[in-house]
Amino acid sequence: MATTPDRISDSIEHETGQSAANETLEDYTLRYAPHSFRRWGTGTVAITALGGIAYLADFSIGASIAISYGTLNAIFAILFAAAVIFITGLPVAYYAARYNIDLDLITRGAGFGYYGSILTAIIFASFTFIFFALEGSIMAQGLLLGLGIPLWLGYLASTLIVLPLVIYGMKALSKLQLWTTPLWLVLMAAPVLYLVTEQPDVVGNWLAYTGTGDYGGVSFAAVMLGAGVCLALMGQIGEQIDYLRFMPAKTAENRGRWWAAVLAAGPGWVILGAIKQMIGALLAFYLLSKIADSAATEPVRQFMAIFSEMLPVWAALALSVILVVISQIKINVTNAYSGSLAWTNAFTRITRHYPGRIVFVVVNLAIALALMESDMFAVLNNILGFYSNCAIAWVVVVATDIVVNKYLLGLSPKLPEFRRGMLYPINPVGTIAFVAAAGLAIAAYFGALGSFLSSYSPLVAVVVGLVLPPILAAVTGGRYYLAKTDDGIDAPRFTPDGTPSSVVYACKSCEAEFERPDVLYSATRGGVVCSLCRATEPLGAE
Repeated sequence: MATTPDRISDSIEHETGQSAANETLEDYTLRYAPHSFRRWGTGTVAITALGGIAYLADFSIGASIAISYGTLNAIFAILFAAAVIFITGLPVAYYAARYNIDLDLITRGAGFGYYGSILTAIIFASFTFIFFALEGSIMAQGLLLGLGIPLWLGYLASTLIVLPLVIYGMKALSKLQLWTTPLWLVLMAAPVLYLVTEQPDVVGNWLAYTGTGDYGGVSFAAVMLGAGVCLALMGQIGEQIDYLRFMPAKTAENRGRWWAAVLAAGPGWVILGAIKQMIGALLAFYLLSKIADSAATEPVRQFMAIFSEMLPVWAALALSVILVVISQIKINVTNAYSGSLAWTNAFTRITRHYPGRIVFVVVNLAIALALMESDMFAVLNNILGFYSNCAIAWVVVVATDIVVNKYLLGLSPKLPEFRRGMLYPINPVGTIAFVAAAGLAIAAYFGALGSFLSSYSPLVAVVVGLVLPPILAAVTGGRYYLAKTDDGIDAPRFTPDGTPSSVVYACKSCEAEFERPDVLYSATRGGVVCSLCRATEPLGAE
């Protein structure tokens, strides 16, 4: 039996748990999203989640790989990456929407353990500030072109503008995404439709474009290099899940709508993403005869060129700036929001102290601003190509554990577990598989495994991430998934059909009310405690 903490320590932990409970009224950091909060319909959740993919980075990514490898290689790269992202994202999105937990909580019970998933939480946090910086750079380019605002000031403006919006969590973000999506769709689609109808020959010429590389026609190596850049977006499923976890419970009445929303807002985000990447490649090709190669990858210049043919210059400038600003706000509120959740998850588990999510909103924004000021946009392909190996390894390992280890082989518990004390600190199944997949892929990317494999690092991450989890689960007999099977409370966490129970318990520590999936018995507290307070208890507490 663990030693009971002294009164001073107990008071500190009580205050920490109480502040965490208050801080998560809107975002539910570190915890299950309760039934009582999930009052949105399936359509509202889906539109809110899809609103977060309004980013313009897709246009830059498509343009960059098309210019480097040619149009056909770019198209095949985009389609290959989209297929991988959809297949791996489906089980993860289903799990999040079904059990109302975010990707970090899923990762804990899907092979990584309570502390093992800290590594992937930090990787996900890195994803959010990398893409925040990328979108912020695009907005700054738009402000420079349209309003003459210096880049450094544009970077600062793109960072500060999202801060007040992120503080208020899901309620504010859902309204923002719903209100801005129709205008964003019109501004994005109109110039593309104008181009292909007014200059129909541009599509044929674009398909024949071979790029600046020396690949000739279709090249498998070029396709894999391009796919490596696109696959850096695999971490986007984590941001989709930060909204999908607020899905209502699946019932017989809403089953069709529920599945449609999960498919569209979960892995389905990549369909629109792939379309945007191809549009970016088309617009870049069109601009190559008008401006320098490097500028052709800038989305603001792409849209400005087409708007200028449709409208007077002043109107084209205004619409281009509006499109860029709306896109940047829609995605970067999501980047800042998801990043704050990921940083808080990692920090609280390492230190057993909850500083408040807003602290990490500021931290994430500060890192992103530093990246923008250092001109990370100029080395976009290199950053994304390297990062994609980590993102691929993480998501593939988690998806494999869910599909193969949980549902096909039964080596991993099917129902999710994320609470401290119920899990081993580190589960070797997911942790070793991830480190091996990411490590080998990065080694291949830098040529350490030979010049041939340097072009195929994404495939290395996918294959290793698929193969190792079931092997490791079989070797270990699945014994490292659960440290305990009984949480000390007689009532079940889930109903017979698998829906999380909505029965409410009062936490002995913070005195707030929590639903059954989020509580367990603590010998230290002498009663039921929430998972959040359990996370802040001292080492050795039970």
